[in-house]
Amino acid sequence: MGRTWVKICGVRDPDMARAAVAAGADAVGLVFVEKSPRHVTMAEAIEVVRAVMEKSPTATELVGLFVDAEIQYVRQTAEELKLSAVQLHGQEDVAYARSLGPLRVFKALAFGPDLAAKMKVWRECPNLGGLLIDTPPPDGAKAMGLPGGSGRAFDWEELRKVLDGGAGAGLRVILAGGLTPENVAEAVRVVKPWGVDVSSGVESRRGIKDAGLIRAFVAGARAGDTKTS
Repeated sequence: MGRTWVKICGVRDPDMARAAVAAGADAVGLVFVEKSPRHVTMAEAIEVVRAVMEKSPTATELVGLFVDAEIQYVRQTAEELKLSAVQLHGQEDVAYARSLGPLRVFKALAFGPDLAAKMKVWRECPNLGGLLIDTPPPDGAKAMGLPGGSGRAFDWEELRKVLDGGAGAGLRVILAGGLTPENVAEAVRVVKPWGVDVSSGVESRRGIKDAGLIRAFVAGARAGDTKTS
């Protein structure tokens, strides 16, 4: 099994972008959702992108996170910032994602009893980069259109059963939801995902990333790789 892809999402300032790259993260995520505490303006995003490019011009991916945004806005933002991919956390369907091609798309799906069926639908998306399986948001957060960042994990063993049943065959599965430096090694060992995605789990307080926690998280993911192999 290859090394688990690690994404640090919700990065808002250049220093934390540099910390993520220095720690060995494979991707840095920028949140373009105004209601989120991790939202970045275009000016802030430009500074984060510059910091990543200075440190790692080719090795670190830049991913923009959107929730039910206008397609033209997503395209324009991705082009202006030279994003590697976009992450969709709303009700976007395959047709929406396909229209963003050739831009690569990561689609977030909430873990639940209908997960296998939803994953099957997304096999029809030619520019799908991966499926991010996240904890279902609390009802209030869902109503407000807030993406992830709940800090709550779901049952990884149950997800492993879904994947063992064939739902994940040929798909890049990214685990999210409640991941922390303390539990990511175990999560990687149990689920054996293609990638992991963290946001609130590497924050000293809501919306504020911590360089030490970022380093510990990446190290934990790598320790999980060792256990899995």
